[in-house]
Amino acid sequence: MANPRVTLLDRLVSWTPVLLLGGLAALTYWLNAQVQEAGPRRDASARHDPDIYIENFGAVTFDANGRVLQSLAGKHAQHYPDDNSVDLTSPSLTVTETGKPKMSITADTGTVSGDRETVTLRGNVHAVSDGPPPGTTSKTESQGPTVFTTSTLRVVPKASRAETDQAVTIEDPRGIIHGVGMAFDNNAHTFKLKSAIRGTLQPKTLPK
Repeated sequence: MANPRVTLLDRLVSWTPVLLLGGLAALTYWLNAQVQEAGPRRDASARHDPDIYIENFGAVTFDANGRVLQSLAGKHAQHYPDDNSVDLTSPSLTVTETGKPKMSITADTGTVSGDRETVTLRGNVHAVSDGPPPGTTSKTESQGPTVFTTSTLRVVPKASRAETDQAVTIEDPRGIIHGVGMAFDNNAHTFKLKSAIRGTLQPKTLPK
C-alpha cells in the first residue's frame, strides 16, 4: 500500500514548475501594471469627449399653459456625457415669459451647464431686452429696449438674469454707457455696472 505522505509529496513536486511559472507570470503582470502610466478609459467617462452631435437645431420650453418660456437655436450642438454639458455654435437664446420683457441674445459660441440652469455665451455677445410691457412700471426711466454687447455673458434663464465681468456697452433710448462688469435683471429691467463707468444719458423730459 502506497504511503499517503509520499504520494502527496510526489504530487507537489510534479506541480512545482507550473506553480512557479504561474506565480512568475502574475508577478510580471503586477509589476508591469505598476510602472505603466494609466491609459485612457475605454468608456470615455473620464474624458471630455462628445457623444452626440446635432446640426441646425431648435429647442423650445413651454409653461403649464402651453406658452413659450424659452427658445434656443443654433448651427451646431454637441453633448458631453462626463458632465452632461452642451456646447453650442452660433447660439440664439430667447426668453419670453408672460408679463416680463422679452430678452433675445446671440453669440459666436456657448455652453449649457449640465443642470440646464445656466447658459454661458462667448464672442460677440449681443443682447436685447424689450421695454416693460404696456401698463407696467419700471424702476428705470427708460421705457424702450435696452441693448448690451460684451465678450462673455452668463445667463440664468429661469431668473431672467445675466452677468459678465468683462467690458460691456449698454444702449437705450436715453444714450450709451460703457463699463466693466455688469449684473442685469430683466424682470425689473435694471442693470448694475461694477467699474470703469463712462457714457452719456439724456435727462428725462419733464411733463409740461
